Amino acid sequence: MSPDKKIKIALAGNANVGKSVIFNALTGLNQHVGNWPGKTVEIFSGNLEFEGWKIEIVDLPGIYSFSTYSIEEEVTREFIVKEKPDVVVNVVDANALERNLYFTLQLLELTDNVVLVLNQMDVVAKRGAVIDVKKLAEILGVPVIPAIATQGKGLTEIVRAAIQIAQHGKKRRKFLRYGYEIEKRIEKLAKFIEGYGIPYPPRFTAIRLLEHDTQIWSTAEKIDRRIITAAQILRNEIFEIHKENAETVLATERFGLCASITTRVMQRGSARHGIAEKLDYFTTHRVYGYAFLILVLSGIFVGVFYIGSLIAEGMDMLFEYLSNVYFTSFGSSELAKILWDGLIAGGIGGALSVVIPFVLPFYIFLSILEDSGYLARAAFLMDGLMHRIGLHGKAFIPLILGYGCNVPACIGCRIMETERERTLAAFLSTLIPCSARTVIILGVVGVFMGIHWALLLYLLNIIIVFAIGKVASKYLPGTGTGLIMEIPELRKPEMHVVLKQSWHRVRDFLIIAMPIIIAGSVIIAVLNSLGYLSIVNSALSPVVVWWLGLPAVVGFTLIFGILRKELTVVMLAAFLGTTNFASVLTPVQMLVFTIVVMFYVPCIATIAALWKELGWKKALAITVFEIGFALVLGGIVFRVLALFM
Repeated sequence: MSPDKKIKIALAGNANVGKSVIFNALTGLNQHVGNWPGKTVEIFSGNLEFEGWKIEIVDLPGIYSFSTYSIEEEVTREFIVKEKPDVVVNVVDANALERNLYFTLQLLELTDNVVLVLNQMDVVAKRGAVIDVKKLAEILGVPVIPAIATQGKGLTEIVRAAIQIAQHGKKRRKFLRYGYEIEKRIEKLAKFIEGYGIPYPPRFTAIRLLEHDTQIWSTAEKIDRRIITAAQILRNEIFEIHKENAETVLATERFGLCASITTRVMQRGSARHGIAEKLDYFTTHRVYGYAFLILVLSGIFVGVFYIGSLIAEGMDMLFEYLSNVYFTSFGSSELAKILWDGLIAGGIGGALSVVIPFVLPFYIFLSILEDSGYLARAAFLMDGLMHRIGLHGKAFIPLILGYGCNVPACIGCRIMETERERTLAAFLSTLIPCSARTVIILGVVGVFMGIHWALLLYLLNIIIVFAIGKVASKYLPGTGTGLIMEIPELRKPEMHVVLKQSWHRVRDFLIIAMPIIIAGSVIIAVLNSLGYLSIVNSALSPVVVWWLGLPAVVGFTLIFGILRKELTVVMLAAFLGTTNFASVLTPVQMLVFTIVVMFYVPCIATIAALWKELGWKKALAITVFEIGFALVLGGIVFRVLALFM
């Protein structure tokens, strides 16, 4: 230990086991986000001062094994190996102990300095089960701490156990053993590779080579081809004995160990059929589950719209008052107009007018669904439908996020396992009408043509998104993966957890979107004051007037729409001189305008998010496609509707 008493703790474990709850409880607001070099996976880190110790805590991505089938698995393993945290705190769902132990056994093969946390012990108690914590600690050879993270129970014990390990180390005297035939070959290969300088422990390396881990296989091959030859010989021997490949045999034996350990330490209670169990059955039912899902989503969108509308009206009144005060104080010079339109109202006000009325309420509702355990069930229900477009059920989550804001929806695509799935999910999520586009759909079509027309546009959007996804999935290289996802227990949401999760999501939006919105607003305000945008507007007239059948001023509004979508309808009202669009636009024009805005690239903040997540080439390709597609679709809709309306 260094004399200044500093240690680094890494939190690792399956998804949805409470790692982030523990992380947030320990670090509070003293945390930051960074990307693992060369990857799009975020790693959260924070600081804690505890009894004279300065502790850095890192929240690693939730994973189910060290297979490196996903970037998250690769990043977690490489962080533990290269960053060498003093302690790895393995958080498990005590109610699903057997399933969670699979990762624990792999982790113990990688490092000795582990503290095991049995989270959600309250759920175990409610089910009448009992876990012998002391016996589990003896079997695994590491400290085991029972905890209820949402209630703050066990947190102090976790930190003290980690400090104890960091101070004195924990060298286990024995490993958990597989069957004789497997163990014999693990030991033989581990002894053979000692001294070769492979950056992983010999036993862990041997097991991963027998399981044909592609990354470790490649690393070993670069060091000495003889390692690969030896591993392949032993893999062949295992196949001859078991008539199964080595990775299947090892996985089977590991699952057997998990079952054996669980049987020895856990006494299960009698089955109970309370409200939670009945709700669990209802929410995953093949008929009732979908009906409930539709009801929940409809309730969220209606609630967000009405809450958002009320807040937005209040903010409009506030900025109207501030506008009068501002121009009374500073005059109405061009510079004053640029500062107001670009920096204050257009930039800061523009970002807040989207976040506070619509994005924040949406994320509060979403966090309630997530913390209650329902969101995972929605993903399970949607798995079959998502597979039709080359994705799986987890893609439903960023798509739903898109209805709030496309920026966090793009960021949320990190939960997808492969680059192909992340690209496809991010692409489709940008086609989902966000809260800003919802304002246009309901404010133009809904108000002046009826809510049934607005609902038809949403239905059209869903059909087109799935059609584009179906086509795109055929041309993107690679194949889809199956759904592997922990479905947590249904539980009452903890409001302090809900509010923290909502704040973190809104903060991500503000960090990415706010600087871009402010810069973009200032640039457009300057160009507008110099008269350059009118030149662009004239150049767009052939497309806007002839192809789309819209007034020429719409071209100008579409430019502003790239900055913020709701600006299109604000600018349209300003140029047309009225908010009664039915008096100056035909029903066909209102539908065409709304469809174009609904599909062409969401906003500059979303483009930035795509760039960050997928790289500039894919971001550019998606942007160009969506602008082109929206214009082509708008022209076709104009010509078809003109025949009937």
